[in-house]
Amino acid sequence: MPDLFSDADAPEPSALTGFAGNRLQRWSEKRSEASVPEALADPRARLLLVGAGRAVLRPNGSTADPWFDVAAAEALGAKTGEAVLLGYEDDGTPVLAAATDIDTLPDNLKAIDYRSIYVQGLLDEPALGALAQGAALISWHDTHRFCSRCGHQSTMADGGYKRVCPNCNAQHFPRTDPVVIMLSVTTDNQRCLLGRSPHFPEGMYSCLAGFVEPGETIENAVRRETEEEAGITVGRVAYHASQPWPFPHTLMIGCYCEALTETIRVDDELEDARWFTREEVRAVLDGHGDTGLKMPPRGAIASLLVRDWTASG
Repeated sequence: MPDLFSDADAPEPSALTGFAGNRLQRWSEKRSEASVPEALADPRARLLLVGAGRAVLRPNGSTADPWFDVAAAEALGAKTGEAVLLGYEDDGTPVLAAATDIDTLPDNLKAIDYRSIYVQGLLDEPALGALAQGAALISWHDTHRFCSRCGHQSTMADGGYKRVCPNCNAQHFPRTDPVVIMLSVTTDNQRCLLGRSPHFPEGMYSCLAGFVEPGETIENAVRRETEEEAGITVGRVAYHASQPWPFPHTLMIGCYCEALTETIRVDDELEDARWFTREEVRAVLDGHGDTGLKMPPRGAIASLLVRDWTASG
């Protein structure tokens, strides 16, 4: 039998993306109705506080402290009764996330949006990974308070990983939205396709991306999105890495794909799309490009796809 993992990299590429450094022990099989109350009763408990797409932090120079004990969290108005249990540190310390009002914070605290936290490197990798988990769960609870079957208000269960309707007994579970993000390369593997969305910073190009639709494989989603956005027909598709992306609860699935055609026809989602040589991309990544071209920040899965492709040839 062939070795299925002979080509596996160490560390795996996904571990090199932002928001992927969560080290908490989830112990999912042990979650119960008592999980959150028991965690909050532990004097070691630590909470992340989030609201409206931001996290509450204590700035400390170029970094920040995101952790609060239960008393401090409740003093800030955190809804600890609706906290979600993220997991446990290696020593058994429980870690939770809770929603709070970010508009009335004391002067020593700041509410900073998740993207800025990630781009500015304000948190270490384990805390950033825990934030992605907590932000996704809190966002899902905030937008799914009512039963989709009968419309009755539902209640949180199993430590925040389920909602139950007391009226019709329907059970609802947190959603994760799969998104393919792909780097198309020519058949000779010497050029890659990058696109520019109208909302990108000036000069930035990135990989194409789009949601996986119901009943669709990852590979077919890559083919469909590439054809729809850039008019390129894609053949072979290869998975490379994934990345949690808390905007609001997405899993980015990074792939390479082989372009069978090269004539670009952009749709209304893109402002521009171009083929770039490996030398052009390498010059930008090395800081030697003089064309004004920019790449996504290091840690973004698009950056990982481009960097790893550039290094492969």
